[in-house]
Amino acid sequence: MKVLVTGVKGQLGYDVVKRLTALGIENKGVDIDDFDLTDEAAVSQYIADYAPDAVVHCAAYTAVDKAEDNAQLCEAVNRFGTRNIANACKAVDAKMIYISTDYVFEGAGERFYEPDDEKCPQSVYGLTKSQGEDEVTALLTKYFIVRISWVFGVNGGNFVKTMMRLGAERESLTVVCDQIGSPTYTEDLAVLLCDMVTSDKYGIYHATNEGICSWYEFACAIMEEAGLSCKVSPITSDQYPAKAKRPYNSRMSKDKLAENGFSRLPEWRDALARYIKALS
Repeated sequence: MKVLVTGVKGQLGYDVVKRLTALGIENKGVDIDDFDLTDEAAVSQYIADYAPDAVVHCAAYTAVDKAEDNAQLCEAVNRFGTRNIANACKAVDAKMIYISTDYVFEGAGERFYEPDDEKCPQSVYGLTKSQGEDEVTALLTKYFIVRISWVFGVNGGNFVKTMMRLGAERESLTVVCDQIGSPTYTEDLAVLLCDMVTSDKYGIYHATNEGICSWYEFACAIMEEAGLSCKVSPITSDQYPAKAKRPYNSRMSKDKLAENGFSRLPEWRDALARYIKALS
């Protein structure tokens, strides 16, 4: 088997390549230096030349607030770039794994979103990732759409690294307490994606570490695990205005994983402890 991984310079792409290599699965990680996602001819040619059995599409425009001012670029990457990958997969009969997000949902209420729930994105980022999903489902039958949230990994910036940096610099900080979801450790997620890529249990899945928390609770846990004395205080979302609307409810049901024979990810607090140990 031969697997192409886009976005290898990012948190998830890096860990997927690392996992594939550890499993002895032939793979190639690519990024913007190899081809531009928005260049249909370049994408098509590269994938035709490499002829993978599967493509794990991790690359995306993920700057949520900047996307509100750069909607055209965000759509070019997340929607049309994904369409280009899907078309290229179709041409070589490759499976595709598309990494999506909790932002495709409205993010209201308190129930856990199911994979087949109606989508209602509230931001440019969420809309373009939802459109990317639609491109995949319209063009392919051999696909996995995997929605994740609150991502952290060794390779790149994330909330955990930011909290650790601020926690070392400051005596106190504030973090929103009314947005609820689940963190996702890319090393754990990579294990699942590599299980998926060797299977044919196609469909839409949710995959985050087990358990839920608020960003405030997540930040408190980070300080504790990192041994930092910085005091974290809770605030509401309206006290921390951002350009893009964030989901208040990012709870996503992972029952479909077990139903199709995939292992659910470990508990988020366990993942956080392993991650901080890996960083040190």
